[in-house]
Amino acid sequence: RRLLLNFLVLWMVASMIFLAFRVWPGNYAVAQFASANIGAVSDETIAEAEHELGLDKPVAQQYVEFMGDLVRLDLGTSFRTKRSVWAEIGDAMPYSLELGALIVLVGFSIAIPVGIISALRQDEWPDYVLRGVAIGGLAAPVFWTASIAVFVVLAFNLFKIDVTGQPHIWESPKAALQWYVIPMFAGGIASTANTMRLLRSQMLEVVREDFVRTARAKGLDERHVIMRHALRNAVLPVITVMGLTVATIVGSQIVLEQMFNVPGVGRLLFTSVIIRDYPLTQGLVLLTTFVIVMTNLAVDVLYGLLDPRVRYS
Repeated sequence: RRLLLNFLVLWMVASMIFLAFRVWPGNYAVAQFASANIGAVSDETIAEAEHELGLDKPVAQQYVEFMGDLVRLDLGTSFRTKRSVWAEIGDAMPYSLELGALIVLVGFSIAIPVGIISALRQDEWPDYVLRGVAIGGLAAPVFWTASIAVFVVLAFNLFKIDVTGQPHIWESPKAALQWYVIPMFAGGIASTANTMRLLRSQMLEVVREDFVRTARAKGLDERHVIMRHALRNAVLPVITVMGLTVATIVGSQIVLEQMFNVPGVGRLLFTSVIIRDYPLTQGLVLLTTFVIVMTNLAVDVLYGLLDPRVRYS
């Protein structure tokens, strides 16, 4: 049932993004003539360009053809590059996965231990400091954090930020990490705040429960009580937030990819929207939607693995 519901969501998103572009004034042909700074362009020239792209067909016919191609997993051909949308996604996806995975790794590596420590040291100085850092990370825009980090690196000449080489991690790990280090920490701090604050509040509730007091009364060491009993129950609501964070690996790092010249999915989506490249934009939005709905499904399955009661509810 959930899989069928996810397919319904994909159909709705595909329909909305298709219609959104058709009601938006102008199209790729008009935008390209305008960007080329061509003065007087005849209506015949624009009509010929629209005919070559299939934009002169009735909207209903375009929609039927779009849905038919979508059923066959054909996302079409990019107006700009004349390449398959799948080929464009294949070129951009590795960069987004690399940057997104590093952001998630940094975010969770900070959020989980910080949330636990802040809860166990409630109303002590570590709690105040860590909560202040979390609130600051939540309030500061990611581009501001990244800009400050760039200023510090350049001011003290810590390392070289190469935004033109664009190496993959498997090709040149050192160069790639130097390129990704600022966006991954800026994005990781931004994604850490919500997870840390929620985990702290859940831990504060769980450590006061009867089963935690019982575990301590049985003589279990504090580390075992916290990690085996308290954390396992406190982390259930946090998984939803973590799942949404993981879903942002693909397509949601537009600002950071623009700032650091990362040719990923987010930057490709931004460019395709600006130039009205309908097939590429539609394909990228559907890909992002697919990742999000499948991540939500995986989170629900993970609930059942962590808490057996969920499977019988």
